[in-house]
Amino acid sequence: MATVLMDAPSAWDALEGIPLPKGFRVEITDGKIIMTPRGEHQSDVLIEAAPQIKRQLAGQGKVLSDVMIDFPPSLFGYAPDLAIVAPGAERNKRGRFEWHSLEAVLEIISLSTRDNDFEKKLRMYAECAIPLYVIIDPSENVCTVHSSPSRTGTYTERYEVPFGEDLVLPLEGREIVVKTGGFPRAED
Repeated sequence: MATVLMDAPSAWDALEGIPLPKGFRVEITDGKIIMTPRGEHQSDVLIEAAPQIKRQLAGQGKVLSDVMIDFPPSLFGYAPDLAIVAPGAERNKRGRFEWHSLEAVLEIISLSTRDNDFEKKLRMYAECAIPLYVIIDPSENVCTVHSSPSRTGTYTERYEVPFGEDLVLPLEGREIVVKTGGFPRAED
């Protein structure tokens, strides 16, 4: 279990009190504030996946979308496209969940976020021991599931689920099945 750093600075502190533009995703990577608009394919995947996950969690955890999560180094502030929070997880004194509360993170990539999702986020999520990291890629019509994180910033297991097949998310003591048949495809 990761150590809770309740008094550690948060990357999100840099944005405290600053009005942020609507319709943009805001994250902090390597101390840089990055704002990107959400693409139509990303929106479509969220609309398909989030209700399925929420229904299956049935009160045993929580699904969040684009919500600030506190990560240990103060140079990173991610708001995952979808995050599954473990049952019983508590918010910190800032009112946010921390990395150790997450059972899974699902990121829907676009051309502008591809490098960040496949490199920086993969490394950070593995270092933080997030059990599952799923990269959903509408341009390739595939979900890449990463599991068994190591503190060296890698996941030791990886497999792909083509759109149209069930995406199975093995969580602690239960599993979630996401039907991907309605996910937007590159040819759409």
